[in-house]
Amino acid sequence: MEAFNGAKQVLSLADLNKRTGLPKSTLHRLVDQLCQVGWLERDHGGYRVGLRMFELGTLAVEGNRLHEAAFPHLQALASRTGLAAQLAILDQAEVVYLERIVVGPIRLPTRRGGRKPAYCTALGKAMAAYDDGAVHAVISAPMPRKTAKTITEPLALWAELNRVREAGVAYDRGEAYEELVCVAAPIRSSGQAIAAVSVTGPAGRMRWSVVTEAVRGTAAAIWNANLSVRGTVPSRRLRSARYRSQRSGTESGPELRPTSKMAASSASR
Repeated sequence: MEAFNGAKQVLSLADLNKRTGLPKSTLHRLVDQLCQVGWLERDHGGYRVGLRMFELGTLAVEGNRLHEAAFPHLQALASRTGLAAQLAILDQAEVVYLERIVVGPIRLPTRRGGRKPAYCTALGKAMAAYDDGAVHAVISAPMPRKTAKTITEPLALWAELNRVREAGVAYDRGEAYEELVCVAAPIRSSGQAIAAVSVTGPAGRMRWSVVTEAVRGTAAAIWNANLSVRGTVPSRRLRSARYRSQRSGTESGPELRPTSKMAASSASR
């Protein structure tokens, strides 16, 4: 099932063989079984994720109390800004999208349940900045250049995350996609970001100061709507490595400090 990552919706048996390394005879048996239970469906000589998987995925998201608390606030945020509002959590070096609400003719390269690298997204930076373990995971992962504005140097990203930590808000000024920009703020529990909320849209329509305040207010409202959320998210499945970091108890937390390993990584690039 990991082979169906969203980049290509219909996969042939040859595609599955290339992505999984399993023998075609084994794959043929497995996909037949998965089709029988509705996890996969046949489609024009290939296979796609079945409706049963969609049903199960929807139950997982809708059963999440953070999602339930956030949904009306995301709707209000999208309506207020006229742009797209998104909710996400961090899974190691990737952002996992729990929800997105799009207002108007905006086309986003994201989907509910989809993933994007954290280093070039405002959502990822907003969450990683408050967790030393997450910072190391993000910076240790590959950071290929997406646009001319992508941060690809570990020390530069480290400095950017310090700025995010001080300001309480993160920006993507065309780092992932040239035509799209984003403002994100963390949803915090005891100083650590458990999720983040963002507004995304075309650069020409982004009112930075207005959106920044709206996103900050929405992040606080979502947390206040569900004070018991810390026991339910992030789940073990969505956040496989549960990061822990020491906090001084201040609002912004102590400054992140680069390590010798970080400098060596930056030099090697």
